[in-house]
Amino acid sequence: MVQARWRVPGLAAINVFALLLLASWLWPPARLLWDRFDASVFHQLNAPLASNSAWAHVWAVCSMRPVDLGFGLIMLVFLIRGNWIFGAAQVRQALYAFLAVLLLLLLIRVGLMVELVKALHWQRASPSLTVDGAVRLTDLFPDWSRDWHMKDASGRSFPGDHASILLMWAMFLSPFAPGWRRWLVWCLAFVFMLPRLISGAHWLSDILVGGLFLALIAIGWGLYTPYAARACLLMERLGTPVLQRLGRLPGLRQISLLAGTE
Repeated sequence: MVQARWRVPGLAAINVFALLLLASWLWPPARLLWDRFDASVFHQLNAPLASNSAWAHVWAVCSMRPVDLGFGLIMLVFLIRGNWIFGAAQVRQALYAFLAVLLLLLLIRVGLMVELVKALHWQRASPSLTVDGAVRLTDLFPDWSRDWHMKDASGRSFPGDHASILLMWAMFLSPFAPGWRRWLVWCLAFVFMLPRLISGAHWLSDILVGGLFLALIAIGWGLYTPYAARACLLMERLGTPVLQRLGRLPGLRQISLLAGTE
């Protein structure tokens, strides 16, 4: 599934596209368009929270940290359920490859992007903290916010970390997801990103520029180089003894993740 070789044309194309995307946000004339688009989208999504109670309740729940965990479990199911997107024999390698690319994304974010954003003064606060009249879910539901830690603001909103993982997940699955399942993957990624946009925790360009930039760089250097294949071999070597023991437990032998570990 993953290839232990350099695919230079694809790697170059992905990096060029990612850099052009970032450049479109940094170039002043284009940045004016991005800023207008950001403001318009935020107003359209956030303003109804003040007048529509059902809308506010739905997105208050979706902005809670436990719901994020639920979204993460759904993403995991798409990776490890055999014969859904990946064949039963491919599930373990798919999971290992995804984890390897996810680790690379986090390293790029923490080791490179944080310092770059700081040094070049790209950082900014979220719209919920900067736009006059922004509706805060934490103000509408203070008890829920205290008990469930709702995310509706950030002093450092660029890039969208949450969105970068969702976009990377969707891009990782897309080549293997047949027909309507590919559309389902992208629809879920879009829905899972909406709470941050509606609550004002991120600008749209935090996601479409910052998050997508990180996801593209991670996918490119993870899957278009030998990195993921070698990481899979290492995880297979380290993980097989554990999975073999789990496979001996009653009822677990049929799980696709444990197939072929005997």
